[in-house]
Amino acid sequence: QVQLVESGGGLVQAGGSLRISCAASGLTFSTYAMGWFRQAPGKEREFVATIAWGDNNTYYADSVKGRFTISRDNAKNTVYLQMNSLTPEDTAVYYCAASKAVAGPFAAWGQGTQVTVSS
Repeated sequence: QVQLVESGGGLVQAGGSLRISCAASGLTFSTYAMGWFRQAPGKEREFVATIAWGDNNTYYADSVKGRFTISRDNAKNTVYLQMNSLTPEDTAVYYCAASKAVAGPFAAWGQGTQVTVSS
């Protein structure tokens, strides 16, 4: 079955950077769009970024545009999220997800990795 395993979360100071990763198995990774979502305490899960398969087009939430970069390595079945200029508002559990279409629906989800940004 499909497994998505996030890693790389942690505690970082405001203004700092962090790269989180998501290793996928059980699917033909190169034919799936991949996405990052996040959920802060007391809030609903929200879209962060997605990357298409094939042309690798990327899409970002306005709140992270210019600060975050999504990328993928099909040889490693891994998707990354490089996060720069982090603020406390970026504190959340970050989830990766897989979909056959960049706009979703995202049917497979990882367990999440915690990112905490201190002020």
